[in-house]
Amino acid sequence: MEIIVSPSILSADFANLERDINKIKSAGAKWVHIDVMDGHFVPNITIGAPVVKSIRKVTDLKLDVHLMISEPKKYIKDFINSGADIVTFHYEAQNNCVCEIINEIHAMGKMAGLSIKPSTPSSAIKDFIPLLDMVLIMTVEPGFGGQKFIHECVSKIADIKEYSRLYDRDNLIIQVDGGINDATAKICTRVGANSLVAGSYLFNASDLHCAINSLIK
Repeated sequence: MEIIVSPSILSADFANLERDINKIKSAGAKWVHIDVMDGHFVPNITIGAPVVKSIRKVTDLKLDVHLMISEPKKYIKDFINSGADIVTFHYEAQNNCVCEIINEIHAMGKMAGLSIKPSTPSSAIKDFIPLLDMVLIMTVEPGFGGQKFIHECVSKIADIKEYSRLYDRDNLIIQVDGGINDATAKICTRVGANSLVAGSYLFNASDLHCAINSLIK
C-alpha cells in the first residue's frame, strides 16, 4: 500500500488556511489532517465543524478529521455533514460505544478511524480491527503540536499490523501522529505504518515538496 502523508493544519497559518492547504496540495499531499480539540479531552482548543465546512469549500483534498474530544458520538453527524471524509475518534473518549460510532460513520458513507493515546495498549482495540478503515496511533500525548516522538509507541504499530493480518485486513490504514519527521517516519513505516501525520516538520520546511517526499522515501 502506498504511504499516505496527511499534513496537519495544526501547524498551518490559521489566518491563511486556504493558502496553506493549496501549498500542501501543490507539494503532492492528497489528504489534509484536521485536529479537533475541545479543551476537555485534551488541554487545548482548536477548531470545530464550521471551520471544516469552510475548508471543504476550498479544497478537494480528502479531509482526515481527528476528533480529540469528549463524547464524540454527539458530533459525528456535524463533522460529516461539514465535509469530513474520514472521522477518527479516540477509544479513551467513549470506549463503551465504539461499535455504535463506527457504524454511524459507515452509515453516512464515510471512513471510520479509531485512535489510541500513548498510554493505551494496542490490545484494547484489537477486536474492533475488522470494523475499521483506519487505526491512528498517537506517538505523542494528544493536544499540542511540536512534541517529541515517543519511541516506546513503535511496538504498537507492529501490533496493529499483526492484528490486521490476523483479521485479513490488509487494506487497513495504520496512521501515526506525533513527532513525525524524516527519521521517525522511516521507523514507523518499517514496522507497518502506511499513513503519516506531520505538522511542524512540513509547515516549517523551506521546501514543502521535498519535506513530504522525505517521509515516504
